[in-house]
Amino acid sequence: MPGQARSRRRDDNGLPAAGGGAAAAAPPAAVIAGPTAGGKSALALALAGALAEDGRGATIINADSMQVYRELAILTARPPPADCARVPHRLYGVASAADAFSAGRWSARAHAEANAARAAGRTPLIVGGSGLYIEALLSGLAPVPPIPEAIRRRAGALRAALGARAFHAALAARDPAARRLRPGDARRTERAWEVLEATGRPLSWWQARAPAAPPLPAARILVAPAREALYRACDARFDAMMARGALEEARALRAMRLAPDMPAMKALGVAPLIALLDGAIDRETAAARTKQATRNYAKRQMTWFRGRYQADVVVAPDDAFPASAVAPCLRALRAAAGTDAH
Repeated sequence: MPGQARSRRRDDNGLPAAGGGAAAAAPPAAVIAGPTAGGKSALALALAGALAEDGRGATIINADSMQVYRELAILTARPPPADCARVPHRLYGVASAADAFSAGRWSARAHAEANAARAAGRTPLIVGGSGLYIEALLSGLAPVPPIPEAIRRRAGALRAALGARAFHAALAARDPAARRLRPGDARRTERAWEVLEATGRPLSWWQARAPAAPPLPAARILVAPAREALYRACDARFDAMMARGALEEARALRAMRLAPDMPAMKALGVAPLIALLDGAIDRETAAARTKQATRNYAKRQMTWFRGRYQADVVVAPDDAFPASAVAPCLRALRAAAGTDAH
């Protein structure tokens, strides 16, 4: 129809060109997800470099639930200052370990950062392995009312008194949908109990009323290393953390005397290193426990992403990674830009 055919200037990568000043030219985001130690941050830097060559640039936004805590720079492998100097990084180290930062708070801030980047003509690169955070950003969160702190405390106390399996069984008797939760997943089982107790309705009822996906056009990228290579990277990462001062970081966190159920206290490596500092275990045992926990976590992440994250492109790191992954990521961004254009 006359007046509706409007061309949009594109850069060499086929993305809406920077500097147009119009909202219609805002580039899509790229969500770079995958397991811990899988190479997500390296890919984000390489992709940002490719976008910078075309004059667009990028902003990297954290989607790791532990990298938000400022006291955990080493133990969470937060991007070093040199990387942050190359490309703007957002939502890293923005909360105190004494603060139980939530997926809802992160999602609101991530939307704000992504929209600010897009308004400036920059591509938001949302990088992390926290499935709940990424799901919150792309699909929205269930509109559960605030849960009173007294009920939260009762949930933890009841699980401690009954034990994980009995607590899970009691929860499932009231909310059959909770059977899919792992008995050992304290955070999710207690959350389900809290919601049921506070609202009289199961969490599954609220989740069925989740808001529509937010209007953030995004290319979904999954970094999926081969299992053995990933496990070697998990082990090597812990050794590197120890060399960089992870034990002293754990010592400083221990001095804060936080409750053990605070999210920051559940970061990989924290409990074994504090046990080491307390003299309860030796260094070899602390290393073995952390490496095993990291490998287990990486396996759970891959299971989650393969089952619930609808990736537009799956990248399997090779000897040329991350450079070899840039081209398929740019193609995914072009496709997302095309979808956004319509």
